[in-house]
Amino acid sequence: VSGASGALVVSSRLDREELCGKSAPCLLRLEVLVERPLRVFHVELEVTDINDNAPIFPAARKNISLPENSPPGSRFLLEGASDADIGVNAQLSYTVSSSEHFRVEEENSNSRSKSLFLVLTKSLDRETIPVHRLLLTASDGGRPSLTGTVELVISVLDVNDNAPQFNQSVYNVVLPEDALEGTLVAQLNASDSDTGIYGEMVYEIDTVVPPSASDMFSIDTNRGEIRLRGTLDFEAVTLYELHVKATDKGTPPLSGHCKVVLEVQDVNDNAPDVLVTSLSVPVPEDASVGTVVAVLSVSDRDSGANGRVRCWVWPSGPFGLEATFSGSYSLVLREALDRETIPVHRLLLTASDGGRPSLTGTMELVISVLDANDNAPQFNQSVYKVQLPESAAEGMLVTRVNATDPDVGSNSELSYTVTNFFPPSSKDVISINPKTGEIHLTGNLDFEEVNIFDFRIEVRDQGTPPLSGHCKVVLEVLDVNDNAPEVLVTSLSVPVPEDASVGTVVAVLSVADRDSGANGRVRCWVWPSGPFGLEATFSGSYSLVLREALDRERVSEYEVEVRAEDGGSPSLRG
Repeated sequence: VSGASGALVVSSRLDREELCGKSAPCLLRLEVLVERPLRVFHVELEVTDINDNAPIFPAARKNISLPENSPPGSRFLLEGASDADIGVNAQLSYTVSSSEHFRVEEENSNSRSKSLFLVLTKSLDRETIPVHRLLLTASDGGRPSLTGTVELVISVLDVNDNAPQFNQSVYNVVLPEDALEGTLVAQLNASDSDTGIYGEMVYEIDTVVPPSASDMFSIDTNRGEIRLRGTLDFEAVTLYELHVKATDKGTPPLSGHCKVVLEVQDVNDNAPDVLVTSLSVPVPEDASVGTVVAVLSVSDRDSGANGRVRCWVWPSGPFGLEATFSGSYSLVLREALDRETIPVHRLLLTASDGGRPSLTGTMELVISVLDANDNAPQFNQSVYKVQLPESAAEGMLVTRVNATDPDVGSNSELSYTVTNFFPPSSKDVISINPKTGEIHLTGNLDFEEVNIFDFRIEVRDQGTPPLSGHCKVVLEVLDVNDNAPEVLVTSLSVPVPEDASVGTVVAVLSVADRDSGANGRVRCWVWPSGPFGLEATFSGSYSLVLREALDRERVSEYEVEVRAEDGGSPSLRG
């Protein structure tokens, strides 16, 4: 108080909030004493509020945890700010930084304070935004307005709302069919954006196509490694489909799926197969060139170049292969057959594929040649010369003719016949055994009648039509000394005058022997020796001549015997 003027002045800064707190009105009661005369004045001073206090939150940061499956519209109570001012300066309004997920809402209640709520406006997704940071601002009603802020740190609590996801929906794998057991087929990788046990996964093979291959593969349940447990076979299965799932440990558990497509790559592990689908054996040896002997099926279970097959036959003739269509060949006759040269053909059919290295399949084919009657019988001699004495007995073996026929069966069954006799009368002299070809005497031989026989022999096989061969048998009859010499008087002059001169021909004789050779060579003489003797005039003719003078008075009559002896052994006389 100014003593001179009596003015009541403020001696220090007034702080209504310190003096009165939230009480209103804020009255300061003073007593002013005035001396001389002493008087007491009662002064009542009201301190009015100014907006000198900003709103204050209990803490600069507020941590809030919300389940991510909280439904939109959910409200979460917040602790508001306080303002030491009163009246309009303490009237607070709230705003929150821009967020599509949250807003603030004040709710009037019967109580003196308002409730402040954080309202969820959009579903949360922890995997998208795990933490929301909002700035909550409280503004008072003063002019100018003062503000206070608090950072709301909203942690989204995970729930098992995400199934595991594979980094590929389809894994394409190529493995050769000779891949070893234990080979890594695929390394699967799945992720789960959830946390904790919700993000822990177990891998398992759900189904396998084909179902029979369910034991072919194994999977590491923790690492997702798929490995072979068996042997691949391209020829059995070329493509496997494995449906794999990854399951988390949430409640209830969620699963993600992928597919592993395993393409088996062919390896040249199969040799070609040669099969005979049709076979016409034995093959007639007179079959025409181009005749189909067999139909072959050549296959290779491999594919591509490994399954492309080249086929040939060894030895190359007389058979060859002709491709008819894919995988089929005809074994055809390329040259004429001759059963007598090669009765059985052993063919090696070979098929090689186009793999590297190439694999080969073989098959032996035995083809018998069916005989055709294409060979006539042949005698081992064209002429059989035989000598027999004319004394040969009936039934004696003259000779055996022998013919051969390289054909077989009925085509080589032979029958012998005599087709021509010379002279014709010799037909009764011999006979032939039609089976053995033995020729026997059926009559007597007489050299003096026929000394040469000529027979034509035919041999015929039993083929259709039959074929025949011929030979000649010449039978020479050997002379036997079976004829004595014969002496014939062809001219005789008797009586003889006793005065006939020496050399007078008394008689002319003819001496003959039907035998030949030494057997027919005749020696003649007169016996007893006397005045007569023989003189040969020409072959077989002799003259009985007078060699001495005759004397009728001494010998009036002579009996002369002309003797003849051949050269046979023993000799015969006539």
